[in-house]
Amino acid sequence: MSKETVGLIGLGAMGAGIAATLRRNGHALRVCDARPGVAAAFAAEGGTACANPAEVAQGSDVVVSVVVNAQQTEAVLFGEHGAAAAMAAGSVFVMCSTVDPNWSVALEARLAALGLLYIDGPISGGAAKAAGGQMTMMTAGTPAAYAKAGGVLDAMAGKVYRLGDQAGAGSKVKIINQLLAGVHIAAAAEAMALGLREGVDAAALYEVITHSAGNSWMFENRMAHVLAGDYTPLSAVDIFVKDLGLVLDTARASKFPLPLAATAHQMFMQASTAGHAAEDDSAVIKIFPGITLPKAG
Repeated sequence: MSKETVGLIGLGAMGAGIAATLRRNGHALRVCDARPGVAAAFAAEGGTACANPAEVAQGSDVVVSVVVNAQQTEAVLFGEHGAAAAMAAGSVFVMCSTVDPNWSVALEARLAALGLLYIDGPISGGAAKAAGGQMTMMTAGTPAAYAKAGGVLDAMAGKVYRLGDQAGAGSKVKIINQLLAGVHIAAAAEAMALGLREGVDAAALYEVITHSAGNSWMFENRMAHVLAGDYTPLSAVDIFVKDLGLVLDTARASKFPLPLAATAHQMFMQASTAGHAAEDDSAVIKIFPGITLPKAG
């Protein structure tokens, strides 16, 4: 039986890895990206480069969107040359961004009115895991959507969690993950900054912490960027300004206190305003005064 044709929109750090994984797993791919030449470069090794989301959607059984936020997703679907009008009835739109869960619920209803199925499917794991087919998906959708797109989801990710039969549950779990991720990065930066302030050798501190109870995945991953003096954005400071903002918005609606998330959000806001918005999120360490950071080798 032939595999589904997949349209993928957004060939950034995560999207490019997902597209390569799907291609490796035998899916015919139609791809596009807002940056000139990116889709053509990918398609040179297999797949079809398209000019816009509508062209991607034509002939695709499943359309996967890997863009930054809800606003970009709206443009992908309903903007000029949007995918929604070009998708065949009964095809599936898979939304991989971190968004307000209520917005995701509303999007499912909008697409259903057009005869389209929807998977609320935020992703986690980073570019390397996306490229290796080992990322995590936190998904929710109707049984019909899973019946059509389940094989594609399993081809994209190492773990596909099915968290509910309607949109919203996937996005809720993702923003809780982002609460922890943001707080862990902020805490890791604070710890490394204190070590630098106290004159501890940064490499020695990193070695000890990564083999001790205080370690976290974020400390191990992000403080390696600080040691290398490399703030090339794999996930930018402004991503956590957005994501922790979503966390706080969700909690505010039910008057639920999140003191650690609020503090971490302020730290990323400070880093963004200080000129580090587009740098790697580990650049949150640059808000601390009176320290000398390692320089790029």
